[in-house]
Amino acid sequence: MSYFDAASAAPLHPVARQALSASLDEGWADPARLYREGRRARMLLDAAREATAEAVGCRPDELTFTSSGTRAVHSGIAGAAAGRRRVGRHLIVSAVEHSSVLHSAEAFEADGGTVTRTPVTRTGAVAVASYVDALRSDTALACLQSANHEVGTEQPVAAVAEACREAGVPLLVDAAQSLAWGAVEGPWSLLAASAHKWGGPPGVGLLAVRKGVRFAPQGPVDERESGRAAGFENLPAIVAAAASLRAVRAEAAAEAVRLRDLTARIRARVAEAVPDVEVVGDPHRRLPGIVTFSCLYVDGETLLHELDRAGFSVSSGSSCTSSTLTPSHVLRAMGVLSEGNVRVSLPWGAAEEDVERFLAVLPGAVAGVREKLGAPSSARAAVADPAGGAVLVVDALGRRCPIPVIELAKVIGDVPVGGMVRVLSDDEAARLDIPAWCEMRGQEYVGEEPADRGAVYTVRRTS
Repeated sequence: MSYFDAASAAPLHPVARQALSASLDEGWADPARLYREGRRARMLLDAAREATAEAVGCRPDELTFTSSGTRAVHSGIAGAAAGRRRVGRHLIVSAVEHSSVLHSAEAFEADGGTVTRTPVTRTGAVAVASYVDALRSDTALACLQSANHEVGTEQPVAAVAEACREAGVPLLVDAAQSLAWGAVEGPWSLLAASAHKWGGPPGVGLLAVRKGVRFAPQGPVDERESGRAAGFENLPAIVAAAASLRAVRAEAAAEAVRLRDLTARIRARVAEAVPDVEVVGDPHRRLPGIVTFSCLYVDGETLLHELDRAGFSVSSGSSCTSSTLTPSHVLRAMGVLSEGNVRVSLPWGAAEEDVERFLAVLPGAVAGVREKLGAPSSARAAVADPAGGAVLVVDALGRRCPIPVIELAKVIGDVPVGGMVRVLSDDEAARLDIPAWCEMRGQEYVGEEPADRGAVYTVRRTS
């Protein structure tokens, strides 16, 4: 089985496994106690903090270990916002942040704050100017991920951090996806990350808060971790996380070159070998191991099952794989196709032969899924257009992605150039996928109108 979902959770690094085993014997005692076992545990904790702080690029006393990366984000946003409450109640986030950031933003709004969500380009990158424009006199905090978890696009963190510094606003960076590859550049104020993203054990997050940043921990606190993370430290896991971060950093430069070559090969070969595919994300400013693409006329969940049967573990942001049947907020913000979406995120040490085998299997898997979907019958009728052109109505109500787009594609040729197709759909994904299909196919997306059920999406044939 080839595991290609390292962006969700990286396999446990061998160094982490060794450190975890050793610290289970040496680090079980309470590091707050003064007897021998406690002192030994404290030495392990201090050493882990120093090693991690060096990798992050902060002081050891600025670093807190938490129970997860999500907890680090939640605590960081809540604490920074509370510490600057006298300044104001305004928060800035990008539209493609990890859900932990967006959930914190929602809680901030529910508590009476205001949130600006900055847009991104079609490659998933924010514009520095959008953050500059969003900064206000009452801005308490800005948040920006270092690189996107779904499409791999790197963000201009250093430039945004500098703009925030000049405005006197702290910037929290979610560095979960990028920290294994290097320290985050720029004058950031807070940083959060998660050990299981770089091959450490799950259940260890980290929060760095620079000296001078106003920070007020929220909720019950105790004397541990500077009052920012209550409860007994999971010392064996912390030691393993620190050891694995140091190990991957030592290999990062060489491994980045190797994985970039492999992902460039995937990006090029998928576009060549699979018809009707859109490779998304920035082609250059991107993490080494992530490739994301969307296949027209494909059910994402079915495609993932086909690839799983072929021996490949990949993930998807398609609405077809979600219990909510709504597309990924990242794909929605980018305005790209969501149906048939596949994210390949290569783990460290991924074998070239496994990538080649994936590239050999993928075209057949996509073709098989498309064949299974067939050409569903649709209720359609030609009607008169007040402007004198032909209009074709496609009833796709009750049909989930990618059926509405399949139906549109099959009938667009039945109207003359200048004629229109109106698609009736109650699938939330159609709101994203029909405009994306028009972008890919060079057709004109006229717009959306409400209907008794769902909405009507109008497309004008231009070619």
